[in-house]
Amino acid sequence: MANKLETATLAGGCFWCVEAVFSRLKGVEQVVSGYVGGELPNPTYQAVCSGETGHAEAVQIRFIPDTISYGELLELFWRYHDPTTLNRQGADVGTQYRSAIFYHNEEQRRVAEASREEADLAGIWPDPIVTEIVPATTFYPAEAHHQDYFRLNGLQPYCQMVIAPKVKRLQQHHADKLKGTSG
Repeated sequence: MANKLETATLAGGCFWCVEAVFSRLKGVEQVVSGYVGGELPNPTYQAVCSGETGHAEAVQIRFIPDTISYGELLELFWRYHDPTTLNRQGADVGTQYRSAIFYHNEEQRRVAEASREEADLAGIWPDPIVTEIVPATTFYPAEAHHQDYFRLNGLQPYCQMVIAPKVKRLQQHHADKLKGTSG
């Protein structure tokens, strides 16, 4: 009997960064970069970058909840982007880079709200978390050249300076959660 897959949709700045972290996790079957939370049907990267469509760069994660729970995904989400900066991640600025959890059902909403409160109380970040928790809307996959970007373009300067340190930190601190490792 095949494991049932669930879907998580998360926005934490540049979707290349979020995809690079979550695609390495045990129990994650697929990560697709795309756009969610806006008004324009079938947005393009250029349209989303204008900041006028209302979309966030996000990833849609298909995962096996018996291997990695939604709550575990969120625990990592809080640690691998800065959820305390409104509409910004590092040098990436605009509403398309906002921190958001797009929940697919009431259980995800409940888990997300509890997780945000727990992360805030734990003091993971020195400032309060501003991540929005909102219902998932239509998810539009990004253009093909944005998919699996870090794996395919790892030597690009942005990948080396911004994404590679996140992946290295994941390998150092959460190796037990990575594909190809025991635990």
